[in-house]
Amino acid sequence: MASAAAGDVAVVVDALPYIDHEYDETGVREAVLAMVEEETRRYRPTKNYLEHLPALKLHEFETEILRAELERLQARTPMDMISMKRYELPPPPHGRHNDLQAWAEAVDNSHAQLEQQITRIVNLELLEKYGAESWRGHIDVLVNIVRDLQSRLQDVRRKIQDIHYERKTRQTEVGDELRLLESEWVGLVSKNYEIERACAELEKEIPGTSKDDETQEPIAKKTRSE
Repeated sequence: MASAAAGDVAVVVDALPYIDHEYDETGVREAVLAMVEEETRRYRPTKNYLEHLPALKLHEFETEILRAELERLQARTPMDMISMKRYELPPPPHGRHNDLQAWAEAVDNSHAQLEQQITRIVNLELLEKYGAESWRGHIDVLVNIVRDLQSRLQDVRRKIQDIHYERKTRQTEVGDELRLLESEWVGLVSKNYEIERACAELEKEIPGTSKDDETQEPIAKKTRSE
């Protein structure tokens, strides 16, 4: 159970789960569910409960390539195959074998292909020489990140455990005092009831103190006067 004033963020919780044992009694769960259902009936239904929030900018980070790919997926069209023309070395087309410009373009293409293959070879050599160490360094970074996150997680769990332990200890200490006060309250109520009953018995025994005598006395006086 909790209560909070309108506009206040703080919530006052009056539940003591470590000393309250009424939750397991028959009918308590049904009563709680009935209260929750009654509370939900007060909510006004709305079609869009997020209408007070600004509209989402779903296309804020979309690029042209990403947008085209999303449209392709939505249309369920197959993906285009990788073009291998840039890796081909075609001769000049038929009919241009005697064209110097066509042969110059073919030679330029072959030079570009050769440079690309050289670059690939250099990258493979660098990967073979430094790739293992680079991956080891990358793995070390990931391991340190995981270790740091695990340490933070342990700290959070330890703080949660400390909070639960502190709550349990505090509620256990207060529980003894509450049970003592409750016992005294029950005793005082019982004594008050016994005193009220004893007073009622005395009023019956002493003439003129009971309510019947008080109501009958004016009648007797009226009878004597007549």
